[in-house]
Amino acid sequence: METKEEQKARGRRFAEQRRNAAPKADRAFSEFGKAVFADGALPAKTKQIIAVAAAHVTQCPWCIKGHTRAALRAGATREELMEAIWVAAEMRAGAAFAHAALTMEAIEESGGD
Repeated sequence: METKEEQKARGRRFAEQRRNAAPKADRAFSEFGKAVFADGALPAKTKQIIAVAAAHVTQCPWCIKGHTRAALRAGATREELMEAIWVAAEMRAGAAFAHAALTMEAIEESGGD
């Protein structure tokens, strides 16, 4: 099994390969991220809390960890992050519930009862 340090080294190696494979796009994406998460109409802390919630919906483990750390550095609390995660969970569950209408429609269109 890989140690944490080995995992980090592997991740850095792949990040470098990704950068080298498309340096202009990589730089542009990095600049985009800096612009998106900078203070604006929403403070950086709020944006990072939103990112943690969104990362739970997209189920990206790297985003969850990275944005959780960034949110904590920006001053977010455990409670704020957990509330945001619950909002994300409700939205994901709500979408599944709402999409049940498509099943009902398909049943109706198929002549079901």
